[in-house]
Amino acid sequence: MSARKPRVLVACTGSVAAIKVPTLLADLSQLSCKPEIQLITTEHSRHFFDLTQVKCPVFKDENEWENWTSVKDPVLHIELRRWADVMVIAPLDANTLAKISNGICDNLLTCVVRAWDLERPLLFAPAMNTHMWNHPLTAQQITTLKTFGYMEIPCISKKLACGDTGMGAMAEVSTIVAQVEQMLSKVKTE
Repeated sequence: MSARKPRVLVACTGSVAAIKVPTLLADLSQLSCKPEIQLITTEHSRHFFDLTQVKCPVFKDENEWENWTSVKDPVLHIELRRWADVMVIAPLDANTLAKISNGICDNLLTCVVRAWDLERPLLFAPAMNTHMWNHPLTAQQITTLKTFGYMEIPCISKKLACGDTGMGAMAEVSTIVAQVEQMLSKVKTE
């Protein structure tokens, strides 16, 4: 029996950094292990890129219950959690950071995270305005995610899309890809 390809579940939220999602997906698909990739989008993330640029399966909130009719039918957020070897949320905006750190699961993405198997890697790349990043709640929420065992891919300082300069920009795509590749190298696929 041969090993299957590793599986990466990418999720993106409503930060301007979501413009980099098509590049992130393309670069992940070029990894030597040739992972299978699926994407979860929040409604606000889709303001920043065109889904026609995406070459992998894409899931939205409205997909959650569209095929469910009875108790024995699959539940999408559970099926995605079961499917993935690694999950990466890039970008993770302030809104979804607050939801996840407080256990709120009111959309497909947050339901997957709440149901996540804590034995599997979950990486997150925060991205938000510098003043949002500097708010005391942000540090508390990042710490909470780390206590769950989730791994931060730290944001960087630069001139942001809004014109402010400072911390809060999402890590470079190459940094995110390298972190995912490192996690995939530890995944056993059978």
